[in-house]
Amino acid sequence: MRKKLFFIAVTVLTVQACFAQTPVSLIIDGSNPKTIISRHIYGHFSEHLGRCIYDGYWVTDSMNVPKKDRIRLDIVEALKKIKVPNLRWPGGCFADEYHWRDGIGPRNQRPHMVNTNWGGVSEDNSFGTHEFLELCELIGCEPYIAGNVGSGTVEEMAKWVEYLNSDAQSTMTEIRKQNGRDKPWRVKFWGVGNESWGCGGNMTADFYADQYKRYATYARNYHDAPLYRIASGANSSDYNWTDVLMKNAGTRMWGLTLHHYTLPTGNWGRKGSATSFDEKEYFNTMRNCLIMEELVTRHSTIMDKYDPAKRVALVVDEWGVWTEVEPGTNPGFLYQQNSLRDALVAGTTLNIFNNHCERVRMANLAQTINVLQALVLTRGNQMLLTPTYHVFDLYKVHQDAKWLPVNFNSPDYVIEDRKIPAVNISASQDTATGAVHISFVNLDPNKKISFRSNLIGIKWQTVTGQILTSKKLTDVNSFENPNNVRITPFTGARKEGNELIVDLPPQSVVVLELKYVPN
Repeated sequence: MRKKLFFIAVTVLTVQACFAQTPVSLIIDGSNPKTIISRHIYGHFSEHLGRCIYDGYWVTDSMNVPKKDRIRLDIVEALKKIKVPNLRWPGGCFADEYHWRDGIGPRNQRPHMVNTNWGGVSEDNSFGTHEFLELCELIGCEPYIAGNVGSGTVEEMAKWVEYLNSDAQSTMTEIRKQNGRDKPWRVKFWGVGNESWGCGGNMTADFYADQYKRYATYARNYHDAPLYRIASGANSSDYNWTDVLMKNAGTRMWGLTLHHYTLPTGNWGRKGSATSFDEKEYFNTMRNCLIMEELVTRHSTIMDKYDPAKRVALVVDEWGVWTEVEPGTNPGFLYQQNSLRDALVAGTTLNIFNNHCERVRMANLAQTINVLQALVLTRGNQMLLTPTYHVFDLYKVHQDAKWLPVNFNSPDYVIEDRKIPAVNISASQDTATGAVHISFVNLDPNKKISFRSNLIGIKWQTVTGQILTSKKLTDVNSFENPNNVRITPFTGARKEGNELIVDLPPQSVVVLELKYVPN
């Protein structure tokens, strides 16, 4: 019996030794932080698509929820909590068939239109320019308006800018005043078209570069309202588009966009389910998500060739997970559930943006409510916050903070004969308090990963943390169980001498806060 017990004990110790891991060495350099992580990296995108606007933000008079006019205020409060810095509207593909004058004036006199891009539904234009800008004021965010280049005219865009931003006496400003707004809004961010290589007009890069210069010329700066003009940039790895735009129009833009979606299967014909997937498909999803690192790096390198001072921002104004719609829903509405997997994609992508913040200075998750990788899902007067929402809640500490370089060699997450880095990290220092925040994402669903950190030039005494994880990668928040995946306190970090020790659980997003309180 003793021999048997001894054999069991040795076997257990041997197994434990096989799974024991030497802590990963992590260096965080806080000696001379200069670059700021723009809060606008944490922006969002709300298109006239499915139930994002109508039955999302904008509800019926009879719906029994708190509202201002018809703007749903529980959604507003949720977005205020995560400090949404900007909101992109009205599209997307919808922007290049939207004619802004149809959405102003008395609502009962506004023309109806067919949304030919998304579901062929009829819209009554009751949510237009004034309603959108009131929504932004309620949230406390900056509006980012995408102008119509595909089916619009130069004059139409020029008049919209005048209507929004001019304080001079003119026909446009008089119409604005008649519609209830005396002072201009002074909208700063202005997109000159959307996906002009595709649904925005199927243009070539050379043709669009000329169109951009033409439209941008007549989108004027008005008193105290300089425009940040944003050109329609590349589809994923179309590096030629970036080269042509930077060469031909780079001196005339504030930003250049990039669009990239994470497809679980990598196949637009069969994108995969939002809730039903195995570990192999999860691995594929994360591998496809990590392509963003290569895209941002290579597009930035091309931009550096024409703009070494990094004056032009890379604006990733459409990103996120795109799966098949939920069974039984309108295919044109792009309604999908949101799992722990989505949260891991969000944390990873935001870490990439943070670590490229010299060039990436704006980004917009697609989309805010009831569409694609949404922050909020609604059903009648019910509302829930998705796992992705909670990542933005955790990461809001990075907004306008000083970026801190991180250096480490990630262990691999291996499945069969394929591997990806298991961990990604970003760090920043709060400009007001000096507190340091470190964001960890462990993509490996099977292994805990430990870190021993050397913090250069950082004074700290205490460490606290929060974690987002769940038992299964497929776990979601439902209307029956809206708090299934939620933020909880994290106790796996400690101070040993001058070192930070972190034990990072599998499939988790962790944000730490390090503080120093002088005597």
